[in-house]
Amino acid sequence: MQITFLGTGTSQGIPIIACQCIVCQSHDSKDKRLRSSILIEEKGKTFVIDTGPDFRQQMLRENVKNLDAVIFTHEHKDHTAGFDDIRAFNFVNKKKMEVYASKNVQEAIRREYAYIFSDFKYPGIPEINLHLLENKLTTIESVDFLPIEVMHYKLPVFGFRIGDFSYITDANYISDLEKEKLKNSKVLVLNALRREPHISHFTLEQAIELVTELKPEKAYFTHISHQLGLHAEVQKELPQNIELAFDGLRISI
Repeated sequence: MQITFLGTGTSQGIPIIACQCIVCQSHDSKDKRLRSSILIEEKGKTFVIDTGPDFRQQMLRENVKNLDAVIFTHEHKDHTAGFDDIRAFNFVNKKKMEVYASKNVQEAIRREYAYIFSDFKYPGIPEINLHLLENKLTTIESVDFLPIEVMHYKLPVFGFRIGDFSYITDANYISDLEKEKLKNSKVLVLNALRREPHISHFTLEQAIELVTELKPEKAYFTHISHQLGLHAEVQKELPQNIELAFDGLRISI
């Protein structure tokens, strides 16, 4: 299985105007973070978890030619706003996109992309097969995805375990029952927004504590805000088995 980090950033703390903060002005490519998403290649199939506002740019950068399914963690715009651009894969691959989403996410997609579901199908709109994603083992294109329900303040969010790889984003609480699904992961990806407390995200310290508890062989932190600081400086503070992920990072499991 190959994992590509399409984006490791967040809308939290990303300036929308010219900014002079040290991260914005950094010349280190690892400090240039698009919104969080990953690409999974397994058994000859290709999957994307989340289609944020940078989805098109991420697909072009990684030269993705085929996409078999899109799986959503939750309905916030920084994870769904690029959904319309799946139409390019409809055109190239000559088939509908398989989309897996919880009831909440499906409601958001139907509301925000109503034209996809209208009786009149305007030429060129995205074509999808929408599947309900629940908190149980789900096989997608012969690959098993085990959802892990975490809490993003009061919003349920799905993380996923695929084999020995586990991916959690947008969380600040994981129940003991759901933590059991994460144990014995070879690789755990976890959100670590910033140093200061946040109402709906793990801090750097909290993320490190959770890695210590779950004991994966290797951990990567994602969903990083500019407030956390420079990649090179933060990396020096981390335990040996933890790294800050960066856009374009590829790992094999």
